[in-house]
Amino acid sequence: MGSGAGERGWAERRPVLFPFLLSLFCPALSEQIRYRIPEEMPEGSVVGNLAKDLGLSVHELPSRQLRISSEKPYFTVSAKSGELLVSGRLDREQICGKKPACALEFEAVAENPLNFYHVSVDIEDINDHTPKFTQSSFDLQISESTVPGTRFILEAAEDADIGLNSLRIYKLSLSPSFSLINKEKQDGSKYPELALEKRLDREQQSYHRLVLTAMDGGDPPLSGTTELRIQVTDANDNPPVFNQDVYRVSLPENVPPGTTVLQVSATDQDEGINSEITYSFYRTGQVFSLNSKSGEITTLRMLDFEEIKEYSIVVEARDGGGLAAQCTVEINIQDENDNSPEITFHSLVEMILENAAPGTLIALIKIYDQDSGENGEVNCRLEGEVPFQIISSSKNSYKLVIDGTLDREQTPEYNVTITATDRGKPPLSASKSVTLIITDINDNAPVFLQASYMVHVMENNPPGASIAQVSASDPDLGPNGHVSYSIVASDLEPRALASYVSVSAQSGVVFAQRAFDHEQLRAFELTVQARDQGSPALSANVS
Repeated sequence: MGSGAGERGWAERRPVLFPFLLSLFCPALSEQIRYRIPEEMPEGSVVGNLAKDLGLSVHELPSRQLRISSEKPYFTVSAKSGELLVSGRLDREQICGKKPACALEFEAVAENPLNFYHVSVDIEDINDHTPKFTQSSFDLQISESTVPGTRFILEAAEDADIGLNSLRIYKLSLSPSFSLINKEKQDGSKYPELALEKRLDREQQSYHRLVLTAMDGGDPPLSGTTELRIQVTDANDNPPVFNQDVYRVSLPENVPPGTTVLQVSATDQDEGINSEITYSFYRTGQVFSLNSKSGEITTLRMLDFEEIKEYSIVVEARDGGGLAAQCTVEINIQDENDNSPEITFHSLVEMILENAAPGTLIALIKIYDQDSGENGEVNCRLEGEVPFQIISSSKNSYKLVIDGTLDREQTPEYNVTITATDRGKPPLSASKSVTLIITDINDNAPVFLQASYMVHVMENNPPGASIAQVSASDPDLGPNGHVSYSIVASDLEPRALASYVSVSAQSGVVFAQRAFDHEQLRAFELTVQARDQGSPALSANVS
């Protein structure tokens, strides 16, 4: 495959186009952009033009700072073109395992104004895995007295691909004595059974070598092989017979090691050593233990539903004469509510202007619970009375938005606690707190301590003497609350005013500039203004 523009043909883009962008104070958009691409696209391959699909022009990209918010860096956004690019290996089997649908969901974040857009990329399977057997060869012992039609469960191959690319059929090299039957388990997986077509004669042929081939349904198909080495043993009239061909049992996760799963049982109509049965796993595992005498299966370690949901085990019963039979044990692991929700904040705005309007987006919250069903369904809430609210955005995603009026002078910061609770019985919950700082705007004008001032001055006062002081307060911070004073009006002539009084811009102290003469001037009036340093500045006057 080529990279860059050459990859455009791979990605099926089905964006939901936005007719317009909402303003700064509107909640984030909730529609989803969806793309479809094959796995294993090279790094740098174009998934789609995310900016264009969101209605953003190339000229807006520097200011909007479009980026991806995701726990794993599978994708990135080109700062120049706004294209969504592959930035990490997309191995569908590693990301989603055997799940029939595989989608990577994440948020695209744009600044100025802050907004989130939900993006989903469907990862399609390609036929990049060959069916594989665990061993290059398998040994079987079959008695020459075995009746034609007897079947033997063979080791299944593994194929990490899904759908048509998964394992579809087994084939056996030509043999007059054996044939192959393709079988299917409850989960849809295939396994082979070897059928005896005619009686074996040890004296004529004591050993058979066959090739077992596993093929997938890809185009072209991939295949893997193993050798079946069959030893024909002396007659032992009756093979063991299990009382069930398939055993099925459900087991809760987290049962302690040593817990009994079930007991398989086989009988043999022969006598003596030929009737003594020994049980064993057809393939040794690390999860369960089998009592070779009683057939009791127990757990070796803790089971985790989130890790493996079901096990399929082949148990073999072999008598003292070498005859064997197999049965299948299918163990379904039941989910328990053993995982608390996990809360993460994305693109958190920690400094909020106090005049931010209701609906302004503060953060994206992701809730993840590893459990399934009701145990993994989570409700999210805010603790206490705060002017914020949580809005469900998409599956496991919430928006934290403003839901009231903010006033820094009353409440300069909020300690916001978010609690997520699942629906398990009993429910599990988790909480996470974040401190939101409310930043100041110049929304308070200075206020004088008195509505007016009356000043009495004795005549013949010394020039430069302090005759009064005005004072105003401003609850805003920094320059918004820094007050300076000036004389803005008087009933004296402007030229005469400067020779009579002045006011200190910093302290508000009023000074006499000359000695007053009662016979020349008995009274006069001043208007003093207190002005803050905000932008725009606010002011108040007093007489």
